[in-house]
Amino acid sequence: MKKQHLIPYHQYIISILCTAIIVGGGSYAYFNHRYTSYVASQTHEVAELKEVHELYDDILQGYVGEINRSELVEGALQGMIDSLDDPYSSYLKEEETSALNDDVSGSFEGIGATLGRQNDLLKVMEAPIEGSPAEKSGLKINDTIIKIDDEEIAAESLSESVKKIRGEKGSKLKLTIDRDGEVFDVVITRDTIPLTTVSAALDTEEPTIGNIRIASFGGKTFEELKRAVKDLRKEGAESFVIDLRQNPGGLLDQVEKMASMFLKDGDVIVQFEDKGKNTLEHKASSDLDGGFKVKEPVVVLVDGGSASASEIFAAALKESAGVEIVGTQTYGKGTVQTVKDLGEKTSMKLSILKWLTPDGNWVHEEGLAPTIEADYPDYAYLSPISRSNILQVGDDSDVVANLNKMLKALDYEVSDSSMFDEQTKEAVSSVQQTYDLSVTGQVDDQTASVIEALLRSKILETDPAYSQAIELLSK
Repeated sequence: MKKQHLIPYHQYIISILCTAIIVGGGSYAYFNHRYTSYVASQTHEVAELKEVHELYDDILQGYVGEINRSELVEGALQGMIDSLDDPYSSYLKEEETSALNDDVSGSFEGIGATLGRQNDLLKVMEAPIEGSPAEKSGLKINDTIIKIDDEEIAAESLSESVKKIRGEKGSKLKLTIDRDGEVFDVVITRDTIPLTTVSAALDTEEPTIGNIRIASFGGKTFEELKRAVKDLRKEGAESFVIDLRQNPGGLLDQVEKMASMFLKDGDVIVQFEDKGKNTLEHKASSDLDGGFKVKEPVVVLVDGGSASASEIFAAALKESAGVEIVGTQTYGKGTVQTVKDLGEKTSMKLSILKWLTPDGNWVHEEGLAPTIEADYPDYAYLSPISRSNILQVGDDSDVVANLNKMLKALDYEVSDSSMFDEQTKEAVSSVQQTYDLSVTGQVDDQTASVIEALLRSKILETDPAYSQAIELLSK
């Protein structure tokens, strides 16, 4: 096939994020008169826009109500993007454009989740950032938000919902979540989002193995990874686990530099295909990685929250270097977006390319299969405890069934039923007594938070995928 490079690839955003990051500060701004004039002067040149231009003129000249020209233009632009029915293409207002820039630079505040409208539903569009309030509260990718602080949001625009979710650090927010038909509430305390994207440490039992967790691919992630590898080598690391689980993606230039570190020069990192089926290969080189190579044995961890840039990295190492990929099927996001300024403070994110693995596979909506399947136990996927009501003896609901499963996973003797019975009360009282809470036998917000924290700790202690990686590297 003919090869063609369309636009500078450093402009590409390889990320599931595509609509609105929940951040603090800022205000809405609309297109000004200059942009409106530009639209009016240009539309006659495109025959397909003749009707749009006529409608615009008819509204200005005949509509009996008040008209905000900037909002009129904004609505037209929003409508064109929405008609694509692509969750990864979006029209970004001032706040959303600023939020995207903050996310890419790795410096912002909020709850650490990215929201978008899909099929008229407000959804969590990517795995929450590790350590963020959203992640701690148990939000997951594809969760649908149906209420914000007990208010229905079905008819709201994305911007209106974002405005309600934003708030000062330390303030609380209640979201009602629908997860595959299960409805529950989560209470989130807004906070500063972690800035670093790479964390690293030697394994406690196998001190020659370095464990590197990459939370996302931000503007400094390549340098953070290189520094982590150097530091772990000094501490005695002879092999590495690269953990990409729940990593939603990020910047193309960063993932290419990082993948190049683990490949031989000339090995294919990723392929791109444009609308005309033209393809282009990007290959490992010293121009990308600066000559810094990781030649030690490596295992990569992935899961259903590993998306986009994470999938590019994992596929590159799997297909071009034969690296073991351990975990579960990845998310399956195989398109590339570019961001273009539309006005002084607004922009557009548009899907313009497909990305393919080194072997030419398109993982979109399917995901990348690991070479070795390994997953957390079922209790790792339990929903957070709903905060709608205090739970107590006599309650019978799906929320109580979820609570009993959590308590059972924590080795308390409770039934498998949906009843809050005396066994459940005894287990809850034991938790409260052990962790210096008021011993009521009822589950309030504070007690629920402690139970969830205990379960998270147990999940981290029983990590089959990580254990499998350690076993592979220990041989």
